[in-house]
Order: sequence, then structure tokens, then C-alpha cells
Amino acid sequence: MVGQSPLSPGEGRAVLLEPFVHQVGGHTSMLRYDEHTVCKPLVSQELSFYESLPLAMRQFTPQYKGIVSVHLKKDSLGNLTLMASPGLGQPEGCGRLDKCKWAASASTEHGLVKWSHTQVTKTFRDSCPGKVLLRTDLQYHTDSLLEDVNGNQPEKKSYNPWGLHCHRQHLNRMSSKPNENKLHQFLLLENVVSKYSYPCILDLKMGTRQHGDDASEEKKARHIKKCEQSTSASLGVRICGMQVYQADTGHFLCKDKYYGRKLSPEGFRQTLRQFLCTGNQLRAELLEPIILRLKALLSVIRKQSSYRFYSSSLLIIYDGQEHKESAAPLDHHFPFPKTHGANPSRVDVRMIDFAHTTFKGSKSSPTPHDGPDHGYIFGLENLIKILQSLSEGK
Repeated sequence: MVGQSPLSPGEGRAVLLEPFVHQVGGHTSMLRYDEHTVCKPLVSQELSFYESLPLAMRQFTPQYKGIVSVHLKKDSLGNLTLMASPGLGQPEGCGRLDKCKWAASASTEHGLVKWSHTQVTKTFRDSCPGKVLLRTDLQYHTDSLLEDVNGNQPEKKSYNPWGLHCHRQHLNRMSSKPNENKLHQFLLLENVVSKYSYPCILDLKMGTRQHGDDASEEKKARHIKKCEQSTSASLGVRICGMQVYQADTGHFLCKDKYYGRKLSPEGFRQTLRQFLCTGNQLRAELLEPIILRLKALLSVIRKQSSYRFYSSSLLIIYDGQEHKESAAPLDHHFPFPKTHGANPSRVDVRMIDFAHTTFKGSKSSPTPHDGPDHGYIFGLENLIKILQSLSEGK
């Protein structure tokens, strides 16, 4: 139900907020609230979108579950303490705050828990036993995380560093002195990859325009340049992040937004093909269900008059390991539930990130646009064409 958190009001249980290990794109830190829920900092424009979401679009967006309040403090040693209210979202400064464990064990139930680099690193590592997703060293420079000395990204990485990179930046912002005692509001959203054992995720920035109507001239110019120098201009879509499980090695191959910005249209096509390869084999059986889902989304977007999905992303998701019905018993130590049902090749397509989405009736859209979002439609049409060409073996 809209406006309600997964916990009933008054339960007062401590909530373990963990880094969301499958964040492949974006700049806002995502946190794992529970098995089926993630949370992200609240932006009023995005909240407005979810609260007035057209019925036809709901199957293509994460379910909105409500709001939670998060309070962060910093001690004299620089350690961070996170406190949260897991009931209904209260206005800033109101309501009882429950202690929120951050990257800690259940044995610390009655005490405030300190956040440290070591603890967060351990959380990432323990979240994926046997699957080394992230390096264990947090003392890195951002540039070295993204490229080598020649400006190239390694083809293969045994970790997905992007979520960790976002966490470090976001926590630094949250712990700055003006924000130190502030009560932060977070959106609670469906974890759209919770049903996958080895989620392969492609994050696509959609449309030919990325800046919102409220962007400054400087920001507008910066985003226009990024679009002109990438496949956003030529295809209406560019890669913002990716992780693909490699069944032959047991690791995820990862790419970030800086890699995506450099791709030519042919490079985009080859990376799209790479996304559908789990090791040495192209998962050709995934192409038709992905194309059908994208066509269904295209039909819906064409009917959404006045909507502009500036800077939003589209996720394409599938399970990186095929599970036969006669498979061995589940590994209960692995935290991501196995895909259930008779279709091991199930795919999903979801729109995310609506902080700059505008539509008629939105408080942030005093001058609404007319007709559907043609830039978004252009990107979807090209994406479908490329996938169809891959399906035909071209």
C-alpha cells in the first residue's frame, strides 16, 4: 500500500541497513532494507512520480513501499552511527528513533553500532560467499577504480565496485557538519533483483536528453555534451552500468558509466551482446522475452502524454545461471534466493530513477510538455532493433 513501510507502525524493531551489492549504476547510494526492499534518499519529484504512477506503468517500475527516516551521527573518532525509524515515515524532527544496526551482527542488538571501513568491507564480502564481487580494500582512488594507466577498463573484474564507490561518496555527504544531526528521508522500493540467484543487470540511460527542466545553464550544457559525445545522441540510449555473471569462472564481469560513455554505436551493440553471454555461450533464448517486454513498454510509453523521463534508467535483468528442475538442493548459505517457477530464463525490464521526471499535474512541472517522450521512444526503438539483429544472428 502506498505510504506504508514493510514494518507495521509501532513494531520498533532495529533494521539492518546494508549496502546493496548489486548496484551497477547511478550516483545515489542504494541500501538493502530487507530481502525484498531497497531504500534510497528521497527526492520530492521522484516521490511525486510514484504517488501518481499510471496503472499501465506499474508493471515496469519498482513497487513503491513508503518512506523511512534515517538519522546519522559522527563521533570524535570519525565513526558513523546510523539511527532509523522503521515505522511510517514521519515529518523531519518528529517521531521516536529506533537504533539501526549498520554492517553489524545481531549480537549488538542493544547498542548503537559504529560504522567503519572494515565493517562495510566485511558486509560486502559476506553477502556473497564464494562470489568475490568487490575488492576488500576501500583505500582506492576513484580514477584507478575505473580505468588503467592507458585509459582502458580491464575486460574482466572479479568485483562490482560501483555500489561501494557510491556509498563512500554518499556517507561523506551525509556526515558533513551541516548534515550531521539531520533526519534524512529515504524511499522504500521493491528490490527488483531479489528473485535472481546471480542477477545479470544492464543499466541503460534512456532518451536523447538527460537534463531536467530545472537544470542550471551549466548543468544543461554539461549533460548536452555528454549526450552528443555518446550513443545517447545517435541511439537515444547509452550504457550506465553492467554486471554479468560468468558461469565458467564464478565471477561477475562489470562495466560502469565511464565505459558506456566511450562506446560507439557498434561498441554499444557488442556490449549488449556481451551482456547476454554468461561465459562462453550466448544466451540466445533470452532475446525473444526481452524484446517482447521492451515492445510492451514501448506501447505504454507511447500513450503517456506529457511525461518526460529525463535522466531515468532502464534495467534489463536475468539470472546468470540456468537452473534445471532437477538441480541439486539450494545453497542456503547464499543470500540471494534461487529463481522459482518453471522458466529458468525469466527476464525483467524495469524503469528506475525518476528524480527529474516531469508530467502534467506535477508540482515541478509548471509548464508541462505535450505528447509522449519521443527521445525515450527513439531509444527504445533502437534498442529493440539491435536486439532483433542479434536474434537474427547479424
